[in-house]
Amino acid sequence: MTQSREVSSPPGHPEVTSSLADRSSPATGGFSPRDASKEKTSQPGKRHHFLRRLYDWVLHWADTPYGTPALFFLAFAESSFFPIPPDVLQIALSVSKPKRSFFYAAISGTGSVLGGVLGYIIGFALWAAVGGFFMRYVPGLTAENIDYVGRLYQQNAFWAIVCAGFTPIPYKVFTIAAGIFHEYVSLTILILGSVVGRFGRFFLVAACLYFFGPGVKALLEKYFDWAALGLAALAILGFVAIKWLL
Repeated sequence: MTQSREVSSPPGHPEVTSSLADRSSPATGGFSPRDASKEKTSQPGKRHHFLRRLYDWVLHWADTPYGTPALFFLAFAESSFFPIPPDVLQIALSVSKPKRSFFYAAISGTGSVLGGVLGYIIGFALWAAVGGFFMRYVPGLTAENIDYVGRLYQQNAFWAIVCAGFTPIPYKVFTIAAGIFHEYVSLTILILGSVVGRFGRFFLVAACLYFFGPGVKALLEKYFDWAALGLAALAILGFVAIKWLL
């Protein structure tokens, strides 16, 4: 059922409401997010081909001496605008050198947290200028997703960010929305939640590859989001149980 309640938007960002998808907004330069959705699906073949080439380009860094710095910059960029998650390269690097799996996880986590700060700045200071462009060209960054994350932030921003590291929703949606909804999410909360959630995600990948070897690669690529989401739910239940018992 569609939410009929509007989300309160921070000062300077009146455009982010549950009705955003149905109208143009000053923050997007008069560009309607509904038009963005149409453009995103107007040429699915070309878009898929582009993402496939981008995916292969990311993977090729695993066969170069620059795999580690490439992983850092990929994780940084993915937290604000880049469409391919760093797990792709992290898994490829870890498969070739399983004993360095946790090192690669640390690189991914560090880049992702720092990139999240850039995402916050985009949402806080630049969204009025670049919002239309982002919703038109960045997969997953839709008015509906931003609206949904905004409601999560109103309930509990820290746990929303922690769990974001384990959900299929692109992390850039959470970092940019944190800047847009800055009255509910401080930069400190974003960083702390990102450290827990993103490092947790990447170290989970590292643990699977370190202990189970390259054979787990296909399972990780296919089922990781669901497994990670389940573990995150168990962790939250554990914290709730501890709080209740104490």
